[in-house]
Amino acid sequence: MPRLDGRTGVGQNPALMVSPDAQILCLAPAPPAGQQPNLLIQFLPFILIFAVFYFLVFAPMRKKQKKHAEMLRELKAGDRVITSGGIHGTVVGVSNDVVQLRIADQVKVDVSKSAVSDLLRADG
Repeated sequence: MPRLDGRTGVGQNPALMVSPDAQILCLAPAPPAGQQPNLLIQFLPFILIFAVFYFLVFAPMRKKQKKHAEMLRELKAGDRVITSGGIHGTVVGVSNDVVQLRIADQVKVDVSKSAVSDLLRADG
């Protein structure tokens, strides 16, 4: 389609061309420096995002950590546990930082208390 000003426009990308109306808007002066927007309104989206993260991520994670720490404090001989490495065993002895597990007949291993990941139910 020929242009109205007679130029051919070869090699120009029409998507990058700016209309004359847009050029006039670009030259418009900045709005008058009146009242500044409220600072609370500007930070409200960030506050809301943090609140959502807290209730969806941080609070449940903290609750799970407390439950795990309580489980480690209450370990006693005879409990069946799983370690973070996937070893199933029965607690034979508990000290401050070490738990001794029986993983087979006549086979006992010492593992760090923090390596115990879960307490198995009595029925399985």
